[in-house]
This record gives sequence, C-alpha cells and structure tokens, in this order.
Amino acid sequence: MTLIVCAMADLADQAERRRPSGIVSLLNPDQSAPELPINVPWLVLRFNDIAVPAEGLVSPDLDTVARLLTFAAAFPPGTSLLLHCWMGISRSPAAAFILACARNPSRPEEALARALRLAAPSATPNPFLVRLADDRLGRDGRMSAAIARIGRGSEAAVGKPFVLATTP
Repeated sequence: MTLIVCAMADLADQAERRRPSGIVSLLNPDQSAPELPINVPWLVLRFNDIAVPAEGLVSPDLDTVARLLTFAAAFPPGTSLLLHCWMGISRSPAAAFILACARNPSRPEEALARALRLAAPSATPNPFLVRLADDRLGRDGRMSAAIARIGRGSEAAVGKPFVLATTP
C-alpha cells in the first residue's frame, strides 16, 4: 500500500493527481470537513492535535486507532490511501507511521520511523496517537520509542506532501 500524506491545502491537488483508493481526514472536532474532488471511501477522524490529554480538548483514543486500522485494512496491497490533517506535520504523519507498522508487523519500528523522516523532514508525528497505536498493535513501546528517536521535524509552517510505501 502507498500512503500519501499532505496538509489540507494540498488535498484537492494530491487527490486529483494521485487518485488514491481512499482518503483519511484527521481534523479538529470543530473543523469543517473539506469537499473531496474525487469519489472514494472516506474516513473522518476528529480530535485535537495534542501530545497528552488536556481539559477542554478532545483526545484521540483507542477507538480512533481502531477505526483507522479497520478502514485501512479494507484496502488490498497495490492500492493507496491519502491521509491529511490541517498542516500535514503531526496527525497525518502519525497515521501514516501507524499504518506502515500495521502493514509490516515484522519490520523494525526504527526502520519505518527513519523511512518516514527521509520522506518528510518536517514531520513531527503526534506522540499521543502513536502511543495508542503502539498499545493496540502490541509493539511494546517500540513505536513510541522510534518516533521519539527521530525527534521533532525541521521547522515548517506547512508540511510538504510526501509518500510512504508499505511492502505488503
């Protein structure tokens, strides 16, 4: 599976150019969903981009991760998913990393995190979402550790679109 990641501002262009098999929107709870330029299966996940629970904000939870994994599992190898969030820096790169780990259960998390960093120098995957997926996928903290080791991405106001390939 090919994972295409971008900011909301690049969604229409990336969808039209790349023609993904499905789209995942990771949005704030009060954010309007974008209009899609193509008709494909679409999953909208709503939570704030936070690293730890905070009063008055919506945290991702295990259901969020389960919905992401279930949606992606419906797409066979050779297809593509376009994942986007507001800026393309935190939530959508985290979702791409999660799906790469899910599709590659025997590949080391470090290798997948390094591939993410090479593809997206500005990515700073949401650690809360990664931690939840780490638990759900039974990776025993290795996903979170790998993301912590690649550290914060380079400074960017908006992430540039990137592609992360998974093998199976």
